[in-house]
Amino acid sequence: MKVIIHPKYGPPEVLQLSTLEKPVPKEHEVLIKVKATTVNRTDCAILRAKPFIMRWVTGFLKPVKIIPGTDFAGVIEAVGKDVVSFKAGEKVFGFDDSGLSSSAEYLTLSADKALTTIPKNVSYEQAAASSEGAHYAYNMLNKVNLTSGQKALVNGASGAIGSAALQFLKYFGLDVVAVCGTKNVELIKSLGANQVMDYTREDFTQTDQKFDFIFDTVGKSSFAKCKSLLNPGGVYLSSELGWMAQNIFFALFTPIFGKKKVIFPIPSDIKGSLLFIKKLMEEGKFKPVIDRQYPLEQIAEAYRYVEKGQKTGNVIITMDAGS
Repeated sequence: MKVIIHPKYGPPEVLQLSTLEKPVPKEHEVLIKVKATTVNRTDCAILRAKPFIMRWVTGFLKPVKIIPGTDFAGVIEAVGKDVVSFKAGEKVFGFDDSGLSSSAEYLTLSADKALTTIPKNVSYEQAAASSEGAHYAYNMLNKVNLTSGQKALVNGASGAIGSAALQFLKYFGLDVVAVCGTKNVELIKSLGANQVMDYTREDFTQTDQKFDFIFDTVGKSSFAKCKSLLNPGGVYLSSELGWMAQNIFFALFTPIFGKKKVIFPIPSDIKGSLLFIKKLMEEGKFKPVIDRQYPLEQIAEAYRYVEKGQKTGNVIITMDAGS
């Protein structure tokens, strides 16, 4: 089977197209023919092992898993003899932020891991795009108590996390102000934003509006800049650690010493996220944003594009023309 490998950490140039034997599922595993995967911020961080602390999980001197990829959509080709929750022929998607080695034509995965069936109205590409960013978005939202009628701001609303967070917030009945660049204003309006602010024309931190929640899905602002925008009891959440890991520090102390606080949303319960995402896709309440697609052979170019930090939604890698 065709696979992408990265025997060492580094820029996209370390990625190599190679071939390996097709894996055989163990008794508790499923064999999945991968139809689509993505290149996302998690993948880029793992590729370069940045921040350095990641190496304690991904391998200190070199990658433990040499095949990159954290999410996938595909079809089950075979199941181990102990698997009862899935059967051959089912279309499934899944995600694991520690790595799934999904930049390959096939992968094996324990049946109890974070995977679930794809809704009938969803393509492989859409399913793959509904994992990483949407999982992180849901794990920001489920760290707070959302009430219909509250007001939230989403910074970075055109990214994979931000575009999902916007749609989830609307699902829960919130009034959402979304921040994005000029080229994506109409897209973000179409996703349901009550108001769109173009960051190339105005600084959202200077607005007179007040919010119950600020979701910084790109980590390009800070609690210090956003604090004045929060209502009493308001919450700032960021997808990034911040300068000198300040968001973890603030998350420890602001709930004790202030009326406005920081919550750092450590992701958890990936399977729970996937089930929530699947439910919303089935109801037509969530549609992932797809920027562009690359064939597996051009994955290095996809990494280079994602590393620019200007993608809209998700970047898809397809395995074959029939995906």
